[in-house]
Amino acid sequence: MGRTTPRVSQILESSLYVDDPSRSREFYARLFGFTAFFEDERMCAMEVPGEQVLLLFRHGMTDRPAPGPGGTIPPHHGQGALHLAFAIPFAELAAWETHLAAHGVAVESKLRWPHGGTSLYFRDPDGHSLEVATPGLWPNR
Repeated sequence: MGRTTPRVSQILESSLYVDDPSRSREFYARLFGFTAFFEDERMCAMEVPGEQVLLLFRHGMTDRPAPGPGGTIPPHHGQGALHLAFAIPFAELAAWETHLAAHGVAVESKLRWPHGGTSLYFRDPDGHSLEVATPGLWPNR
């Protein structure tokens, strides 16, 4: 008889690596309404709806282990244009198109998916690929 896999409830944190965490904080606050609850020279942590956190790390500041409360945070990093997608309701798609245009953010691509969802793709100040997507992108969402 095999063991059952311990439960995972959601993704808690997602990280992007940026040139200027303050500039990125301002972009994500202005565009998405995310609020920062921690910021220092190394990083910025922003609250995302649904008990999630977006971590914006300054390039090069996570290459070595970092002391944490009661232990050490292992090194990590990402290079190039990374990707994050944010879920939006069907009814908000047109509002997002208007919102992005009003903030001078160009939609790079609009894609309709076989399951009925629609995605808008655009870039943050560091060139990361961002997406807002309605339900119907994946079979489980």
